[in-house]
Amino acid sequence: MSRSSFSPHATDDGVSTTSRRSKSETSVAIESSTFEAEVAAAAPALSGAALTAAIAFVAGTGFTLFGYDQGVMSALLSAKQFEDVFPQVVVDSAHPNHATLQSFVVAIYEIGCLIGALSNLWVGDWLGRRKTIVLGGVIMIIGAILQTTSFSYAQMVVARIITGLGNGLNTSTVPSYHAECSPAARRGSLIMIEGSLITFGIMISYWIDFAFFWISGSSAQWRVPIALQIILAVIMICGISFLPESPRWLAKHGRNAEALAVISALDGKPYTDPDVQQTYHGIREAIAAESHFGANSSPLREVFTNGRSQNFRRAFLGVVVQCFQQITGINIITYYATLLFERLGIDDVKARIIAAANGTEYFLASLVAIFLIERVGRRPLMLFGAVGQTITMVLLAVLGSIDTSGTQLASAVLLFVFNSFFAVGWLGMTWLYPAEIVGLRIRAPANALSTASNWTFNFMVVMVTGPSFNNISWGTYIVFAALNALIIPVVYFFFPETAGRSLEVDMDVVFALAYNEGVSPVKVSLRKDVPPAGSAEADEILGITGRDGSVREDAPRETEKA
Repeated sequence: MSRSSFSPHATDDGVSTTSRRSKSETSVAIESSTFEAEVAAAAPALSGAALTAAIAFVAGTGFTLFGYDQGVMSALLSAKQFEDVFPQVVVDSAHPNHATLQSFVVAIYEIGCLIGALSNLWVGDWLGRRKTIVLGGVIMIIGAILQTTSFSYAQMVVARIITGLGNGLNTSTVPSYHAECSPAARRGSLIMIEGSLITFGIMISYWIDFAFFWISGSSAQWRVPIALQIILAVIMICGISFLPESPRWLAKHGRNAEALAVISALDGKPYTDPDVQQTYHGIREAIAAESHFGANSSPLREVFTNGRSQNFRRAFLGVVVQCFQQITGINIITYYATLLFERLGIDDVKARIIAAANGTEYFLASLVAIFLIERVGRRPLMLFGAVGQTITMVLLAVLGSIDTSGTQLASAVLLFVFNSFFAVGWLGMTWLYPAEIVGLRIRAPANALSTASNWTFNFMVVMVTGPSFNNISWGTYIVFAALNALIIPVVYFFFPETAGRSLEVDMDVVFALAYNEGVSPVKVSLRKDVPPAGSAEADEILGITGRDGSVREDAPRETEKA
């Protein structure tokens, strides 16, 4: 046996501890240097406020496109050239069954959106946020071209399904992408701006429809308004190509250097800054905490689990809030504004002007929510909107039953009032809340399911509106008054407050603490003593550490290298 083997500074293999430590330190230094180089190489071209503004612009363009596509059919349904090409949409005493065909050509778009949203269950995490948005934009362009060149009812139906497919991909991806690239303090207002841009798109579509209404001798009367959405899709696709991927998605897929570079750029600070490092490690901690089902577990499967993470409950809240947005009845107005005003005895031209003015007021009202969302919170705005919408629907039903020239004028005003309540309480909220309430690991499938809920109930509302007004007239408003009234207690008792919480561990702590204490997450979300993410108390609540601060053997751990 050699002497060195007995030396206190040597190991069994005869290599000195000092030598081994030196090699280890050298290896760490090389790895650190390599990681720094990777972070530097992955730095986006833009940073700070410029990057935040660019992301907001591209995300906003996507939602403007969404709004435009929703509103453009409103005035076209009764345009002369559109009726000549598609006589199936003309509803009169000789063709009462055409009310269903008219509703169908509008509502079938939502089926395409539903398919697109559901496909994001698999596509979203596979492609990433940016590529999914590009794919959605390309599909929308194809669908818009097919709609513009339609010469038969069947072609228009198929074209609207294809357009909806692309929009479904976008609407289930853009909110997540924007939320994941926004600071918690400004996330609410930034997403609310997106909601406002939906109404901005609707407003533009109404005024463009009105402008082309005067071209009564050419099919350009309806073809050009439909084709113009291609411009917005092209801007969105070109814009997203210059933006970075979501840092949450990058970290989830082990691309840590890129994730850190993007976080650094978003904050406009060096990657060594404590705030940047806190965000970065918070994301990785969330990934570790949500990975306790193993690397082979599907995020979709994890949606249907509970325990401390409460994944199913959180995903279900996202599904419900999107359902609630649609059963308010907002798309009675959005899709059929011109027809609703014509039903009130207003002539063709004035109905279009009032519809366009309605869309403009809708946009202006939505701006109010931008300034209230972080000051007031999510729950109060949802409750305010639901109460106002219920009262408005009741009044519309009462006035509709009387049906005089005076009540018709009052009903027209109430359609403006309803839009205002909805714009403040529910317009942008249902795109913000699902992205905030769920954890990172299940965010893509959960948002796909919640968006699918939106389109399912959107289809139902738009499909039944025409036949409903034909058969029960003002009674339609009673149905929606009851549905709005249902929303109030559900929000009050079951919807936690998410204002000011991070997208990572903060909401995980809220639900885990509620689970541990056997109380409602709503009560916990309103408490001021919830430990901040990353603290020892939060780690214990999440089950990462024991009461003595030691890491639990069964606790989730990060296995990827930093």
